[in-house]
Amino acid sequence: MSQDVSRDVDPTNPAGPDEGTPALAPFNAVAVRDTDTSRIGLPDNDSATARHVFGNPEAEVCIVEFGDYECPYCAGAAPVLHEVVEASDGRVRLVFQNFPLFETHAFALTAALAAESAEATGGPEVFWKMHHKLFKNQSRLTDADLRLYAGYVGADPERATGEAAQEFAPLVQADYAAGVASGVSGTPTLFIDGAAYQGVVDVPSLRRATSGRRSDGTAGATGMAGTTGGSAGGLRRFFGRG
Repeated sequence: MSQDVSRDVDPTNPAGPDEGTPALAPFNAVAVRDTDTSRIGLPDNDSATARHVFGNPEAEVCIVEFGDYECPYCAGAAPVLHEVVEASDGRVRLVFQNFPLFETHAFALTAALAAESAEATGGPEVFWKMHHKLFKNQSRLTDADLRLYAGYVGADPERATGEAAQEFAPLVQADYAAGVASGVSGTPTLFIDGAAYQGVVDVPSLRRATSGRRSDGTAGATGMAGTTGGSAGGLRRFFGRG
């Protein structure tokens, strides 16, 4: 399944032209913490367990990304991951899970809520359009911006921010808690078929990692980059639940 959602730049966009993907040096996915529960919260091969699936829902290989809409490394990873899926001939799918680093990024949580509202009010295609819109405009994520983006991609601006958007807080909190339980400490963190991927986030490396599995079930080389921080307890306090 091909979904053309990463090229929505339009000079007539009332929210203004997209800033584009940040120029970054090569970087690795973030290493996971040591944990005895590394598979907790990760979607298995039943795509019904995942909300945000890009590509063929029945694809044999599943990449799970825990990401933050204000993280420049996640913005850099987004077009790479989508190219890997789109060029896989239906073999690879991407699942996105929210991991807003709210203690570091002031707008990450409200952006995640706006993205969830786009799914709820416009469906999967609108979610992915919003997903890319947010990554392309990381310096403009105020509530006013989020409402403009929601209207532009076909979601309901009235549910993208403020009290109305709090309806989607449990979804974001559940994603975040699943990430913490799975050893996630920063973004972007990637799992391929349940195994942590800590290699370079570029198209050739991810194609190799998704084209075959090593005998130990892992994929790629070890390393660490990206942005770290946050805890499940902290997010509960942020939401006023702990």
